[in-house]
Amino acid sequence: MNSTDRLNLIRSIVPSNVKIVAVSKTKPAAMIEDLYAKSGHRIFGENRVQELEAKHTVLPVDIDWHLIGHLQTNKIRFISSYVGLIQSVDSFRLLHEINKEAIKCKRIIPCLLQFHIAREETKSGFSIEEASRMLDDNLFRELSNIMINGVMGIATYTTDNKQIETEFKTLYKYYNTLKSRYFEQIPGFCEVSMGMTNDYQIALGEGSTIVRIGSGIFGER
Repeated sequence: MNSTDRLNLIRSIVPSNVKIVAVSKTKPAAMIEDLYAKSGHRIFGENRVQELEAKHTVLPVDIDWHLIGHLQTNKIRFISSYVGLIQSVDSFRLLHEINKEAIKCKRIIPCLLQFHIAREETKSGFSIEEASRMLDDNLFRELSNIMINGVMGIATYTTDNKQIETEFKTLYKYYNTLKSRYFEQIPGFCEVSMGMTNDYQIALGEGSTIVRIGSGIFGER
């Protein structure tokens, strides 16, 4: 089964209103271009700025690039003119720097707030208390060139589906909390990015609106 066949199989499972991010990290540009041409898919995700930059320069301009990995503040300027969504905002400092680069580009950059929902300490993200403090702060309200479109989280890497389900329920609860407190009048705050190759079907059951699928589309690395 090739990448297009695997993507079409996933499309048959994922509701049409849920976005599929084809996670293309470590995959050559030629493989992305082939999927782009044969399937019409346009949303691709990368973990590293350097790899995203290299691919962006040689691939079609209408690709909607999502940055889904940890983002260093000194790397934002390389992607700020074209990135479609930064899914991994895990601090106010990062958000502040994204806003600075967005102003230079005369863009409003869409972002998701990443929450720490896993039991693994290696994964980053806000707690609900940290996010609430940030959103209550007047300094956040001064950020004119970012748009918070929702939340993102990564579940624990485990075979315990009940634990994964609980973590996704937690993320969806955080989304609802923020929506009711801060974004009730903001239609653009509507995304819950959760679920990857091994757990996206669980995520769909818990309200995911964006799934991030790499090996399920491109095959094992």
